[in-house]
Amino acid sequence: MPKNSQLKCVLLIGSGPIVIGQACEFDYAGAQSLKSLSEEGIETVLINSNPATIMTDPSMADHVYLLPLTTKSIVEILKKHPNIDAVLPTMGGQTALNLCIEADEKGIWKDFGVKLIGVDIDAINITEDREKFKQLMGKIGVPVAPAKTVTSYLQGKEVAQEFGFPLVIRASFTLGGSGAAFVHKAEDFGELLTRGLEASPIHEVLIDKALVGWKEYELELLRDKNDNVVIICSIENMDPMGIHTGDSITVAPAMTLSDVTYQKMRDLAIKMMRNIGEFSGGCNVQFAVSPDENEDIIAIEINPRVSRSSALASKATGYPIAKIATKLAIGFTLDELQNQITKSTSALFEPTLDYVIVKIPRWNFDKFEGSDRTLGLQMKSVGEVMGIGRSFQEALHKATQSLEIKRNGLGADGKSYTNYEQIIDKLTHASWDRVFVIYDAIQIGIPLSRIHEITKIDMWFLKQYEELYALDVEISKFNIDTLPKDLLLEAKQKGFADRQIAHMLKCLESQVYKKRDELNINRIFKLVDTCAAEFKAETPYYYSTFEAEIERADGTRYVDNESKVSDKKKIVVLGSGPNRIGQGIEFDYSCVHGVLAASECGYETIMINCNPETVSTDFDVADKLYFEPVFWEHIYDIIRHEKPEGVIVQLGGQTALKLAEKLDRYGIKVIGTSYQSLDLAEDRGSFSELLKENYIPFPEFGVAETADEALAIADELDFPILVRPSYVLGGQGMKIVINKKELEEHVVDLLGKMPNNKLLLDHYLDGAIEAEADAICDGENVYIIGIMEHIEPCGVHSGDSNALLPPFNLGDLVMQQIKDHTNKIALALKTVGLINIQFAIKDDVVYIIEANPRASRTVPFIAKAYGEPYVNYATKVMLGEKKVTDFDFNPQLTGYAIKQPVFSFDKFHNVNKELGPEMKSTGESILFIDDLKDDIFYDLYARRKMYLSK
Repeated sequence: MPKNSQLKCVLLIGSGPIVIGQACEFDYAGAQSLKSLSEEGIETVLINSNPATIMTDPSMADHVYLLPLTTKSIVEILKKHPNIDAVLPTMGGQTALNLCIEADEKGIWKDFGVKLIGVDIDAINITEDREKFKQLMGKIGVPVAPAKTVTSYLQGKEVAQEFGFPLVIRASFTLGGSGAAFVHKAEDFGELLTRGLEASPIHEVLIDKALVGWKEYELELLRDKNDNVVIICSIENMDPMGIHTGDSITVAPAMTLSDVTYQKMRDLAIKMMRNIGEFSGGCNVQFAVSPDENEDIIAIEINPRVSRSSALASKATGYPIAKIATKLAIGFTLDELQNQITKSTSALFEPTLDYVIVKIPRWNFDKFEGSDRTLGLQMKSVGEVMGIGRSFQEALHKATQSLEIKRNGLGADGKSYTNYEQIIDKLTHASWDRVFVIYDAIQIGIPLSRIHEITKIDMWFLKQYEELYALDVEISKFNIDTLPKDLLLEAKQKGFADRQIAHMLKCLESQVYKKRDELNINRIFKLVDTCAAEFKAETPYYYSTFEAEIERADGTRYVDNESKVSDKKKIVVLGSGPNRIGQGIEFDYSCVHGVLAASECGYETIMINCNPETVSTDFDVADKLYFEPVFWEHIYDIIRHEKPEGVIVQLGGQTALKLAEKLDRYGIKVIGTSYQSLDLAEDRGSFSELLKENYIPFPEFGVAETADEALAIADELDFPILVRPSYVLGGQGMKIVINKKELEEHVVDLLGKMPNNKLLLDHYLDGAIEAEADAICDGENVYIIGIMEHIEPCGVHSGDSNALLPPFNLGDLVMQQIKDHTNKIALALKTVGLINIQFAIKDDVVYIIEANPRASRTVPFIAKAYGEPYVNYATKVMLGEKKVTDFDFNPQLTGYAIKQPVFSFDKFHNVNKELGPEMKSTGESILFIDDLKDDIFYDLYARRKMYLSK
């Protein structure tokens, strides 16, 4: 039992829909926290409006409320559950903290006798209110940058006059750097100050002297009620001050900090945590350090909650911060808790890393036309990846290979910039691809001193880059037959992919792979064990690396591989990589359910993924976790090592699906729907032939591979025309064009970005209604799990549409056509598992837009609305364990469920907010209504055409 025996029931507040600055790292924290409370026999009540996450799965909490995050909802829950003793708001990001403060101000917690645990209101107020924070730091002797708080335009101008430029404006009570900005010139100050004051819910900003070029660090701490404090992880930002930590490339442990300064920083962090309030739980502290030999330290901020960085620190160290923070919040002390990885040592220890991790953010600027792509104080990334390696260079390469932006790593892939002016400009104005541009700069001969002068990135990091380029140059002197073994081993140890080495040697990737195999330079796997292998780890969480062979006394040679292969039958589930628009947390939900279902069928489950924010990369979800890039070379080596029965690709979005062809070519079984069927659905031309054979209507179309072909097709079809590339997710590159000039421009642009792509040109059904169906098929039987009708007309991407489940105004004739078409298509594609089909309805005729034989964005939404574990069922069908007819389907929904998209346009000024065939939303919420008379439905229906763009 927990040490506080009065706690029997706890309310946890989630973080709501995913927006830039608050993403699935809070879903991971919440999921861990709920597990942690349940282990102690505490009843759990969850409020969260996000249907796409694992956290809101019925199995996660005793009572899950998919309600809007408002004080009205909180009161409703507290009335239903008068036994709630405490609220834990530190797992749901800024949204949960802000809601908690609002409920406190309204006296709700007091009225219902609910205690706040994990943090106290004073701590939140001190850390969020920039002025209070500054005063407290002054009192306890922690240095901060010269700064003043202002609440009006006039006060702001006076402060600017006093401090001089450059300045930093930070808005109070915001997340992800909303409203924050660097001001270099007096003429920009007015606009940026106004923006900051508007972004803050209390219309207050802190103006401080800009610490341009200083180095930035973060520490993750935990404290218990006895005032024991442990530092879980030190994180160094490769980018200097001036770029939001969420947009920075970060490295753990800190690389360029002297031991003396690190000890000073630790002491300051502990002093800060002990002085902000009496609470037990987690904390994140950020510091700036001067880039000279003095290494002066200045405190930037402290967050008394789990943060984006705590998810990263948890995955980096194997120390589950949210899980332990929850135990501390309910009264345990660190020395009473177990180290979750070794199971034999206590949680009162500081992890030691014998490896390096590198986090790189993932951006989606192409979705925000007209957006400013330079990086600054306001976070703009939509996801992130993490690479684990034995060295910074290996981890950096693995992280760049995980990004899924058609790069094979740093340089050596024919995609480098070579124009001096362009490179200097990209270094000067921190760009999303700066991690690659540094390599390009060295490649064209720009001296390190110049790169350092422009970027202020520490020389140590730049020298690491220089070594990588020197190795690239050295290898390029050889060919595949003459390349010495030691050079090939060194390249692999530094993270170069076989594709990159093939590029240097001017040969094929397969030749490099074959040569590695012959020379016994094979990938081996090491444990992430929190304690540098001093104690035995019980948790199988691995990363790959390369080691030189060790010679035994008897002359035999070996490498030390810590991943032992069992003789059980195994299934690999491929994860969805970094979050991005069009492929978000809903695929992580599907992957986790797939893993659990395979486990129930008696398989050993193996998860491969590189996203540090998600539940699928938690060390206790699958039997074995490989924290590796979802990149062919890495996957193939894991498969050769583990020898699974097959690989599940239909749960990890387009990322996993794209690898089906390679798996099939290498004779590895794709579990469920075969690669041939997946390919048929993706190839728009072949799919339309299949529809023709089955007498299913579809819009008139043509397939083009050149602009000339596209213009010829336009003569046959009527405008407007919808242009769609093959093999994309989230409507990437889709556009409705209304004349030949627009058509030509778009086709030329698309083929430049996606060479050799087949483009489908459809006659766009103007004014049609859009609907979609999800189904499970076992090859013989089909069960439709849900049909949804979109409120917006056809032409707005399904991910950006408000949609109702079940449909609200489709007649019996139309519904029957949808059911018939779904059945026919699922069987014609020989689907085994899930399928999603999208329809356009015009004049009571149902046309097919597309079919995706995989888990779709809407599956978690339908599962939550109907209270049924559809992914679990579908996985059992894929594995051949069950037929569709074996399940007792019993969906429960009174009234309607509305899927409401959420956008993050406020992060991008001057951006085009119109909606069209390319998806732009970053997340979604679910709303239940009893009937169509509901005001919310009326409002949505009235505005349905407002944002439609062609």
